[in-house]
Amino acid sequence: SPLASPQETLTGKYGEDTKLIYELQDQGGELLALRYDLTVPFARYLAMNKITNMKRYHVAKVYRRDNPATTRGRYREFYQCDFDIAGQFDPMIPDAECLKIVHEILSDLQLGDFLIKVNDRRILNGVFAICGIPESKFISTCSTVDKLDKMPWKEVKSEMVGEKGLSPEAVDHIGEYVQLHGGLDLIERLLQDPKLSQNKLAKEGLGDMKLLFEYLTLFGITGQISFDLSLARGLDYYTGVIFEAVLLQQENDHVEEPVSIGSVAGGGRYDGLVGMFDPKGRKVPCVGVSIGIERIFSILEQRAKASGEKFRTTETQVLVATPQKRLLAARLKLISELWDAGIKAEMLYKKDPKLLKQLQYCEDTGIPLAAIVGEQELTDGVVKLRNVATREEVRM
Repeated sequence: SPLASPQETLTGKYGEDTKLIYELQDQGGELLALRYDLTVPFARYLAMNKITNMKRYHVAKVYRRDNPATTRGRYREFYQCDFDIAGQFDPMIPDAECLKIVHEILSDLQLGDFLIKVNDRRILNGVFAICGIPESKFISTCSTVDKLDKMPWKEVKSEMVGEKGLSPEAVDHIGEYVQLHGGLDLIERLLQDPKLSQNKLAKEGLGDMKLLFEYLTLFGITGQISFDLSLARGLDYYTGVIFEAVLLQQENDHVEEPVSIGSVAGGGRYDGLVGMFDPKGRKVPCVGVSIGIERIFSILEQRAKASGEKFRTTETQVLVATPQKRLLAARLKLISELWDAGIKAEMLYKKDPKLLKQLQYCEDTGIPLAAIVGEQELTDGVVKLRNVATREEVRM
């Protein structure tokens, strides 16, 4: 999908985050915008090409006019790694697979303890409905509830009353629900809730959530998954299950609950998005997940810095080195042979570097081998191969 799209492609899909879209006006006067995520362009691609069934991953840059915080891996230009399943399938099977993938990635990266929060937009909308919130305010209420991971309930409540114009009684009622989190037991409890179980949307959402947890139990990953009613994900296009993965940090031994150090993945079901781009409004159900690679990198970098661990920043296998002057031609000839043989080789860009400097460069960058050609080696028709770490040498 192209980097720049017509502005109307992106507007109206991201709720309050619309203000973070980078808008461009090109010389022909056409209104364009840089892509905000990979989901909306994917939905547009499916609609334009009349594709009704697809499973894909996509790693590419997206742009947000946000306040950057590089220490927390928050940038204006960054990569997203997306995985999506589009098509008409039985409920919750693709959704469970998306969660399994997130679990697998975060486990393999060994980032420490993590938690994947799961909720459903239909359950939230059901909660808002029984609390007396008008339907026109569902989406804006959602984006305020979504701030619960960053703000205490007191501040979220005052925003709902002060800025969103909701009644304090209705907001207190919402508060009784959105502060709940648990597993299958909580789902069962809410299915018995006299008011919530009367709401058609909430009942559907809870039924699917129960099914989802049964599949996640079979995948053996429910230990890291929490059904969390405070999770709202502020984007407009979600229609069903939503999820977000956060890394946990045990602040100290006295803290009972682990502290979240930020979201590293998020996603959900967006069954109506493809239909927005289809001229005939044909819908294609979709579910997907996005991994924030920069956020993960910044965490790994901080850990490496703290532990003093050194990372190899190059894949170079061998440095071609010379011990005497006027041997640049020999180095160029040998490195060319190595490159032609598919060997990753490097040399210093100096005519007559000192041997010590060349070996020091190997140590600094982690290059394991040095291929040394001096006058004697040229006479004998050999190359001296040196293991940089052990200093062992062999002639070949």
